[in-house]
Amino acid sequence: MVDSVVLAKKIAAVRDAIERIRAVLPADHDVFLRDRTTREVVVLNLFVALQECLSMATHWLSDAGWDVPQSYRDIFLSLADHGVMNQDLALRLASASGLRNLVAHQYGALDWTRIHEMAATRLDDLLAFASTLAAKCEKSEGG
Repeated sequence: MVDSVVLAKKIAAVRDAIERIRAVLPADHDVFLRDRTTREVVVLNLFVALQECLSMATHWLSDAGWDVPQSYRDIFLSLADHGVMNQDLALRLASASGLRNLVAHQYGALDWTRIHEMAATRLDDLLAFASTLAAKCEKSEGG
C-alpha cells in the first residue's frame, strides 16, 4: 500500500515548486531569456517538480508490486497501462521527463525556449498527476 504520508510530502513539494515557478515566470519569452536568475529559479523548480513526480510514480509502481521501468519516460506510461492515470497525461509527462535528465546530467545546453514553454503551459500536468495519485490513495484508504 502506498504510504500516504510520503505521498503527501511529495505532493507538497510539487505544489511548492510550481508556486515558485509561477511567482517568477514572465509571460514574455524574451524577458525570460534575458534574466539568468529567473531562468535558474524556473529550471531548478521544474527539476524538483519532475523529480518528485517520478519519485511518486516509482513509489506507486513498487508498492503495487508492479515492475518499475528503467526509463523515466516508461514509468509514467506504465502507470497509465495499469489504469492509475489516463494515457494522454502519461504521454505528456513522459515527454517532460526528458527535461529532468537534461538538467541533472547537463547533456548539453538547455533549450530555454522549451523550458519557458513548459513552465508557461505544462505545470498543470504536474499538478494533475499529483492530484490523481492523491485521489487514488484516498480512495484506497476508504476516504
